[in-house]
Amino acid sequence: MVSFPRHRRGLVLLLASACPAVYSFQSVVVPPPTLPSSEDLHYSIEWRLINAGKAHLSWGAAGASGFQTNLHLESAGLVSRLFKVDDEYTSTLDEGLCAHSSFMTTREGNRRRETKVTFDTERRKASYLERDTVKNTVLTSSEVDIPACVADIIGGLYRMRTLNLDVGQTGQVPMSDGKKSALARVDSLRRETIRTPAGTFKTVRYEAYLLNNVIYRRSGRVYIWLTDDHARLPVQIQVRLQLTIGTITLQLEKEGK
Repeated sequence: MVSFPRHRRGLVLLLASACPAVYSFQSVVVPPPTLPSSEDLHYSIEWRLINAGKAHLSWGAAGASGFQTNLHLESAGLVSRLFKVDDEYTSTLDEGLCAHSSFMTTREGNRRRETKVTFDTERRKASYLERDTVKNTVLTSSEVDIPACVADIIGGLYRMRTLNLDVGQTGQVPMSDGKKSALARVDSLRRETIRTPAGTFKTVRYEAYLLNNVIYRRSGRVYIWLTDDHARLPVQIQVRLQLTIGTITLQLEKEGK
């Protein structure tokens, strides 16, 4: 039997946020007033038709001219018994949704990690630092070149929601996880009606090209369903990986705390 925990690291975070924007940045762009001033979204996570965990994504203003995102991931049921997961991810963005920094605390089984990414727009560098907090050692320290405005994995989701991409259109945006930087492509595929625990929604389905060594090495496909309305709410996110791992799906359970 293939163990889910052995392959899990980074996949759920990818699922909860695999939505880069769909246009190229030439300069800082202030998003139109379509984003909420604050937001709390709760998702169920399904893997191989079982309840694998929960995700809570929050968004809000940070200071006079920026935003902060928070993502909490927690395993449940069989997955939690096999490999307990309790991760926290935060990122800060400016008013144009350009990433400033991100910080992730990883508590997975006996593993304890802290990962910090700093996006230096003046030097056009992203600095990545990962530490083992149990052994108090540095695991990885590196830098990568980035453009003047780059999206982190969560900020890309909110930048995408400010756009009006018609079905059949394609675009790209600079994305970085701190270790790699690339122009990520997104295709607007078709309109679909999606049922989730939060209700039934008319949506547009997108494919985000983040896997296959674009940002992440693993082979697979990433799909995102945004509501086909002014809110453009992400009601379903799905990663389809090779057969040995299978499909992982996030579905919106509720809005609000």
